[in-house]
Amino acid sequence: MRMPLASRLMFTLSAIGVTVGAHVADLSPSHMFNDRWPAQAKFHTGQTLSMAVVLALLTIFFAWRRTSDRRGAIYATAGFAAAYWVTQAAAIAYPNTAFYDPEFTPAHAFTLGLPIQAYFEILFISLIALASWLALRRPAHWSDSTAVEPVEGSRWNAGVAK
Repeated sequence: MRMPLASRLMFTLSAIGVTVGAHVADLSPSHMFNDRWPAQAKFHTGQTLSMAVVLALLTIFFAWRRTSDRRGAIYATAGFAAAYWVTQAAAIAYPNTAFYDPEFTPAHAFTLGLPIQAYFEILFISLIALASWLALRRPAHWSDSTAVEPVEGSRWNAGVAK
């Protein structure tokens, strides 16, 4: 079976958002094309951009694949979809980090005192939570009667009532 279409579309939108958003923000004069940044910092920016793409691909794969494990599919999809946003939100906790470079963004430019990335984190984590809730609720319609069934006797169907 496949999770509800609305959930799949929301997860896909979040995957596109993380890929496009990360590349727009980081392939910029304030980050990757900043001559003051050392090569090692740019390496880690490239690593972060690659991670965004991999997480997006995993999100899309798990959102659209057929499965008989509804909860597992939702948890995996939501985990991959949220990982980038959660780690971005936590990044400020590391020593000597800042939400912005004063050279590019003055502190008074923050709407309601929050940096722009905080609004994207809130938006996409909310979208991921809504997609998960829609798929987890009892009346959710999972489509396709051609679900991939676990092999008889495998550890994947242990304890499953027939």
